[in-house]
Amino acid sequence: MDRILIIEDDADISAVEKDYLEASGFSVVCAEDGQKGLEEALSGSFDLVILDLMLPALDGFSICRKIRAQLDIPVIIVSARPEDADKIRSFGLGADEYIDKPFSPAVLVARVNSALARYRQLSGRSRDESEIQVRNLKINTLSHRVFVSGNEVYLKNKEYELLLFLVLNADTVFDKETLYEEVWGMDSSGDSATVTVHINRIREKIEADPAHPQLIETVWGAGYRIRV
Repeated sequence: MDRILIIEDDADISAVEKDYLEASGFSVVCAEDGQKGLEEALSGSFDLVILDLMLPALDGFSICRKIRAQLDIPVIIVSARPEDADKIRSFGLGADEYIDKPFSPAVLVARVNSALARYRQLSGRSRDESEIQVRNLKINTLSHRVFVSGNEVYLKNKEYELLLFLVLNADTVFDKETLYEEVWGMDSSGDSATVTVHINRIREKIEADPAHPQLIETVWGAGYRIRV
């Protein structure tokens, strides 16, 4: 079980983050001031840190710098400060993600899953650990190969990225706008209708009956999710 450290002085926000992460299978510890949070982080017992910038005792920038100097784990900044200068500074100090408050807790969980998956891939994990399976669907994240019932299917790059994102966040519903932002990025040309097109293409390749999908479920009025 991955262990997540939340360094956040707003108890209400950290409680919501903790609830969503624990519901997604993570072990979570919270620290309410910067100095205590840094001490917890440097203990080496956490797989990822969620870090606010404005903290008592020690600010988030200093914490990020000290974590990155000693540990190779993902750091996700969650801040009410939307200024580009803060984002640039955070990334310059080694942060992996920067999420503006307010935010959707489901998106935070998705970013946590994605960050952990990237770090595992970069750290050279074993073949077994690189394989993700949901029922008859298996994805090898090192080779970018996809198998259904043991048979390989061939996905284009964005089809693969979209499917992997959904699989990494199985049973979580995402609307088209969120999926577009996560897979294509805010600066891409196009719109959320692209997501529907790609979902249909993926279903044609991985579903036994694309008209009645069993893996990628449409939740009417909400979006899509991978059913487990």
